Amino acid sequence: MSRADDFERQGFLVLPGFASAAACDALMTRAEELVAGFQPETVSIFTTHEQTRTSDEYFLSSGDQIRFFFEENAFRPDGSLRQDKALSINKIGHALHDLDPLFNPFSRAPGLAALATELGWKQPLLLQSMYIFKQPHIGGEVTSHQDSTFLYTQPLTCLGFWFALEDATLENGCLWALPGGHALGLKKRFVRTPGGGTAFQVLDPTPLPEEGFVPLEVKKGTLVVLHGLLPHKSGANTSSKSRHAYSVHLIDSTATYPRDNWLLRSPSMPPRGF
Repeated sequence: MSRADDFERQGFLVLPGFASAAACDALMTRAEELVAGFQPETVSIFTTHEQTRTSDEYFLSSGDQIRFFFEENAFRPDGSLRQDKALSINKIGHALHDLDPLFNPFSRAPGLAALATELGWKQPLLLQSMYIFKQPHIGGEVTSHQDSTFLYTQPLTCLGFWFALEDATLENGCLWALPGGHALGLKKRFVRTPGGGTAFQVLDPTPLPEEGFVPLEVKKGTLVVLHGLLPHKSGANTSSKSRHAYSVHLIDSTATYPRDNWLLRSPSMPPRGF
């Protein structure tokens, strides 16, 4: 069975050894450099719990920027950091793939372009990228979700490339996926509201299943490919080991990208392909 057949059947692929250890190490070193240079004038906390999801301007205007988002549990009650800044960041987003000289060529490697074509994307555009730290002890849970909720197109064309830059285990918060769950259809959209801020627009009130998820424990350098409709999640990192990862999300330029999507880019910096 081909990779395209496997992807169509289960909604994800696990491809060990897609990135070299040296390439993973280079991205980790670069992320450390970016965090070291970050002076937090604005504190933005990233959470996937809907009732507290951040919709601040720093977050909403990050589609064509390199911005830094803190872990929920990084701060003391008085607002000071519990530990070093480098161990308090949840993620960097959302345009590393366009603006950083190291992340750009990694994100546009010929092997990724060939894989997108193999899976049926005709004119792929690299829309969003995230460097995810999953910090030791405080790396937050990511609740079950579908990427097309956040990167919606008509028709649906979201595709996720997720790289394990370190070994991902049950202890440090590996991904969990629901095999075949992409056949359930899109449940909701995360949209900008006319009065400012964001909201979830319910498309199908049937909740995503809570059972049937399988853990994706993978080695450093593994690429996990995620269908935009596939329900997936990750647990909190309760271990002393980090779980760094880098993800890039694609859409197809043959589809329409509505302007009420939360992630927008300025006209001067439209999404580019490979």
